[in-house]
Amino acid sequence: MAIIGKIQEKGRYLLVGFVGLALLTFIFSGLKDCSRPTGPISIGTVGDEEVDAMAYERKRVQMVTRDQAQYQQQQREYTERDEEQSADRAWAEVVDSMLLSKEYEALGIIISDQELDAYLYGEDGFPLLPEIAQSFADSMTGQFDPKKLDRFIEERESSKDAEQLNSWKTTKEGLRAQRQQEKYFQLVGQTVYVTKLEAKEDYTAQNEKKAVSYILRPFRDIQDEDIKIKDSEVRAFYDAHKDEKKYEALAGRDVKYFDVAIQPSKKDSNEFNKGLDTIKANFARSINDSLFVLKYSEAKFYSSTHRATFKPQNDPKAQQGMTYPPFLDTVFKTATIGQIVGPYNDNGKTRIAKIIDFNTKVCKVRHILITAQKGGDAATIASAKKLADSLVKIVNKDNFAEYVTKYSQDPGSKDKGGEYADFMDQDMVPEFAKFSTDEPIGKIGVVQTDFGFHIIEVLDRKEVKYPVLALIEKTLLPSLDTETELREKAYNILNEFDAKISKKTDLLAKVSLFDTLARQEGYFARPIKMLEEAPKVTGLNTRLAEQKILGLAYGQEVTVGTMCSSPINDKGRYLIAMVSSIRLEKGAPSYEDAYVTMKAEAIKEKKANKFKAQIGKTRNLNTLAKKGNTDVKTAEITFANPSIQGAGYEPEVVGSLFSALKDGQTTIPLVGNIGVYVIKLNKTIKAPTVGNYDKERAQMVAQARGSLQTSIRTALQKKAIVLDNRTLRQINATR
Repeated sequence: MAIIGKIQEKGRYLLVGFVGLALLTFIFSGLKDCSRPTGPISIGTVGDEEVDAMAYERKRVQMVTRDQAQYQQQQREYTERDEEQSADRAWAEVVDSMLLSKEYEALGIIISDQELDAYLYGEDGFPLLPEIAQSFADSMTGQFDPKKLDRFIEERESSKDAEQLNSWKTTKEGLRAQRQQEKYFQLVGQTVYVTKLEAKEDYTAQNEKKAVSYILRPFRDIQDEDIKIKDSEVRAFYDAHKDEKKYEALAGRDVKYFDVAIQPSKKDSNEFNKGLDTIKANFARSINDSLFVLKYSEAKFYSSTHRATFKPQNDPKAQQGMTYPPFLDTVFKTATIGQIVGPYNDNGKTRIAKIIDFNTKVCKVRHILITAQKGGDAATIASAKKLADSLVKIVNKDNFAEYVTKYSQDPGSKDKGGEYADFMDQDMVPEFAKFSTDEPIGKIGVVQTDFGFHIIEVLDRKEVKYPVLALIEKTLLPSLDTETELREKAYNILNEFDAKISKKTDLLAKVSLFDTLARQEGYFARPIKMLEEAPKVTGLNTRLAEQKILGLAYGQEVTVGTMCSSPINDKGRYLIAMVSSIRLEKGAPSYEDAYVTMKAEAIKEKKANKFKAQIGKTRNLNTLAKKGNTDVKTAEITFANPSIQGAGYEPEVVGSLFSALKDGQTTIPLVGNIGVYVIKLNKTIKAPTVGNYDKERAQMVAQARGSLQTSIRTALQKKAIVLDNRTLRQINATR
């Protein structure tokens, strides 16, 4: 058994990741370096050091290959978006390695060959890595066999195949790096310490309570439109608050856009429905459903076997794409073979179904798997068969679970007593399925499949009725004439907007006019924010559209108000986009960028002042409640959870209650997140006295250590200043 996995079925690999991506280099040793063309800038920097493009590309290829194999094993499509996520994980690992390598050097953290051997074999206090224990287990006892690992390593290190030898060296370095990282975080983890005073304060914050009564005048009681505010007031609020931390803006660029949807016209819909009527009639008369499906269906799938069994979408065992809407369940189950059902809508596709059979059995079995790949080593197959034949003679319904635990090599069912429940014949390999569906309940026997030898006990079978379908699938799409009309409409809108916006000189006026014009046309403008440290556009339908938005934002001589040169085709829509913000440095936001936020905050401040004026010097809660047409509410509050029952998250208000307020006192009007409060402290409920705070101390240490790795990585990246230029490099842009 290979160190990183075993073949589970034809063409699929179960990847074992005990050394992460380093081991993948060994699996996919045929992969060659294939660096992308050099762009105008480096792919990124970590501090003053450039990221090695070759090293990143190797890691990216490894990550993509691993993820593709995992998706294939899970029968999931590996999309362009998934590839981007794989690349991002590769980038994160390369950056992480660069940052941590400097830490290792500064602290003198090395891994000797002796320590690496102990790590591999689980010696000298090291726990044995689970994947090594599983991959090099004795087939009879299930226990780790160090001699197997010895042979494996000896074969690799004495190999005359240079590629295989280099792959093993990479694997070893991956193990060494993994251990080095563990050692670093274990060392840093020893620095975590919580004092008795900190533990006491945490205990008090969690357990001391303030019993209060309060009235709340929520900001929502006054409509924003009822507050008159001048631009000069917004400017004054901006000048007074722009340097506050909560308003800090990160360097980057923003684009605003709206989309003109490419949708079928009424004429397109009528033509589509006429075509469906013709197809339905011909499908009912067809005597060769396979050819008919291949000719007329967009999805070229046909099977006369139970592989084409369909289930309702809400069935937990339904396979993606092999479903029908739940409201049609009764229709399908009461239909007859040859009957046509539809047209009906299924997740945006129009389907016409022809019933060609029914699948009627759902099985429940348990099994013991003795692995031996068909066509593999003859001695291994013979040994597995001998073991299976001997076990089937002694296993019975009473001791079956015991033998599963001791002998089964199927990780998917071993922890469940070897059981597979609620499956149909098409869900399993043919030999396994035939035994499960044909043999009587209670029967125990041996079958051989591609996986090896299965000792199967049939536990139960249920009668069901699921249709086997031949499907015609069609999508209503806009005609060429409709697409042409919508493209012309998008160009006209873009030209009109550009002509009007280009006349404005004030940046805020440009952005406001874009929003206004979009709204007048019946569209809603949405923002796309790009951070300077890692410029990236996500959330659109196509990568090309995302690159064009990025190119717009980082084009030469671009300014706020610059619009796209033409509508951007984004698979089913045209985007009209404009650069709405350019922030060259981190710090206080520009007035134009902060206008909407500052205006909202200034309005809130005016509402608060209005409430405070109405409250005046009155502190009687009942009087204030009557005056404000509200109720007096009660709550118990802790400092650790700064929320007020019946109101919301109010840390500043809660902090005021724990600062200097005494029992029986009432606060002045306090401005919170959702309104203005007046609060009376009825009683302070002291935390119960305890002998020590060891429990709190242990919890705080565990919490700190649990977040240690993330905190350290974040701090290292922040200190080094990591710049990710990958997307800019793809479009040949410069910073």
